[in-house]
Amino acid sequence: MPRGEAAPSLDRLPVTALRGVGPRMAGKLARLGIESVQDLLFHLPLRYQDRTRILPMGSLRPGDQAVVEGCIELAEVKFGRRRMLLVRLGDGTGQLTLRFFHFNASQQASLQRGVRLRCYGEIRAGGATLEMIHPEYQAVSDAAPPAVETHLTPIYPTTEGVHQLTLRGLTEQALALLAADPDALPDWLPSELLEGLGLPGLAEALAVMHRPPAETPLEALLADGHPARRRLVFEELLAHHLSLRQLRQRAQQTRALPLAGDGRLRSQLLEGLGFLPTAAQRRVAAEIEADLQRPHPMLRLVQGDVGSGKTLVAVLAALQAVEAGAQAAVMAPTELLAEQHCRTFAAWLAPLGLEVAWLSGKTKGRARRDALAAIADGSAPLVVGTHALFQEEVTFARLGLVIVDEQHRFGVHQRLALRDKGRHGEWHPHQLTLTATPIPRTLAMAVYADLDTSLIDELPPGRQPVQTVVIPDSRRAEVVQRVERACAGGQQAYWVCTLIEESEALQCQAAEDAAQQLGEALPGLRVGLVHGRMKAQEKEAVMAAFKAGDIQLLVATTVIEVGVDVPNASLMIIENAERLGLAQLHQLRGRVGRGAAQSSCVLMYHPPLSRLARERLAVLRETSDGFEIARRDLELRGPGEVLGTRQTGLLQMRIADLLRDQAQLPRVEQVAGLLLERHPQRVAPLIRRWLGERLRYGEV
Repeated sequence: MPRGEAAPSLDRLPVTALRGVGPRMAGKLARLGIESVQDLLFHLPLRYQDRTRILPMGSLRPGDQAVVEGCIELAEVKFGRRRMLLVRLGDGTGQLTLRFFHFNASQQASLQRGVRLRCYGEIRAGGATLEMIHPEYQAVSDAAPPAVETHLTPIYPTTEGVHQLTLRGLTEQALALLAADPDALPDWLPSELLEGLGLPGLAEALAVMHRPPAETPLEALLADGHPARRRLVFEELLAHHLSLRQLRQRAQQTRALPLAGDGRLRSQLLEGLGFLPTAAQRRVAAEIEADLQRPHPMLRLVQGDVGSGKTLVAVLAALQAVEAGAQAAVMAPTELLAEQHCRTFAAWLAPLGLEVAWLSGKTKGRARRDALAAIADGSAPLVVGTHALFQEEVTFARLGLVIVDEQHRFGVHQRLALRDKGRHGEWHPHQLTLTATPIPRTLAMAVYADLDTSLIDELPPGRQPVQTVVIPDSRRAEVVQRVERACAGGQQAYWVCTLIEESEALQCQAAEDAAQQLGEALPGLRVGLVHGRMKAQEKEAVMAAFKAGDIQLLVATTVIEVGVDVPNASLMIIENAERLGLAQLHQLRGRVGRGAAQSSCVLMYHPPLSRLARERLAVLRETSDGFEIARRDLELRGPGEVLGTRQTGLLQMRIADLLRDQAQLPRVEQVAGLLLERHPQRVAPLIRRWLGERLRYGEV
């Protein structure tokens, strides 16, 4: 580098500037998202090994990860089903056997009696002594023993062809560059903020995370007890929050067609309902009505528990768009749920003289051509469908409102595609998202900072909580009798079959077998069957017969999880309930308890139950509150699964954990406001550091 020229900032210094990184290694590192030296410094360890102390063999316990040192007392090759090399070590306090399944002649020759070894590995229970299998080892000389490590050894996320030693060597170089010039990696958090939060500077935090001193408590480093970790967690949460705030700001600067409407269609609908919307439904509908009249796109999330009446709120929003001369599109994640929405919308809107267009992946031939033409020329004011709605050939005449049900079950790019379909030059469609997976408020602050949120926190009058019991499948005969009694008393029942296998074919087979067995056990009952492999018309016919009361017991797979509404059904049996997540069990249970009769749900399990399964089933027995269930589901499974963001990239955090670190979120929100107000120029580089190219992901 020419004299006097400033060293490049580490966010712009390519990783190829480090020793040992040629084009091939750079390609492998790119698979880990490492292209600059900054990327390398923010590629943080998953865990650590303590190689800072040599432990006496007499103190070891199975499961320990340890460094030991001793003399070889015995080395032999054992022949059995597979050849293995056994090496017995002793250090005066105890003995340890090293077991090698893969070894060569030179390795065998080097491991002779009397040689002193230092080894690192996991301690396991063995026959005569404790064991290490394929440990890391080196011969040591009494004259010049190698020094033990002075810091904890980091273990990094890696990929094929990139060894831990490679990553340690490269981070060593990166840390040396940072130590030589701490300003080469700008700290975007102002010093006055850091002092107020009691957090260390960036260079110090990174040095501790990559090379923790020997005395650093491991638990604090891996949880949230260490200031270095807290510093980086805070910065990552802040970057995510700011990215969502920016998206919200950008949305408010874009334009949308104000959809005022004259209220005529909505009044007609409400008059013909035969029941009054709840106060919560009226409040949320008013919030949406005000949003749709504004000249920038509505971005609103409606959360409501199972059976709280989100669909009515969505229909009212769609009618407002239609009154204003625009089209509305409703997208649901599964064929069955989309069909249910289509039927509900059609039944409510037919008396108003409105037709609902239907489009799914299974819509073929003439029906597809007609639907596409009606969507394109605007004669279909309302369209309901699955992800087929965002295929390239679908064009809308004047899409003003996009309603997405259970948004988290769609991939990010799919949702973006539908939003882009409604774009006319500088105009964007309004967007309404519905979910029956309630998200605790602290999490919603992090995940949905770009959305306004509404809550339907009231069930329709007359709804009674569903009584839930948990019993082993050895009492199946009692459950069958209970079904017989309920149906004899004029009620209807669901029998849900679940299988752990992903195969839809096997699930459907299990449901068919169950329907046959129950039909034989209950000859006096009319038993129906519905599963995912049936044709749409067959499914519809069975569901219509069940709704009309012609079928008393409906055997089904989990396809009935959402959207099915049969008020007379008061008993739900779920087989192998231990195989389903809390949210899914809560959704299924929500299919009963929709009428005036007291309803029950029987969770039948196959013993023995794992600890996690026992906890899940206990939660359902204790509460029917969707928010409490969502909170417990988060504790048991983590946010990635509950929010369905595994596939989106939006929440794949490097060091933060939304559940564990949620106590920091209110402060993150506060600091984000201060940063935008006082240091707006620092926002973009901070977001880029943590999210890189994933920014467009949030534009949904």
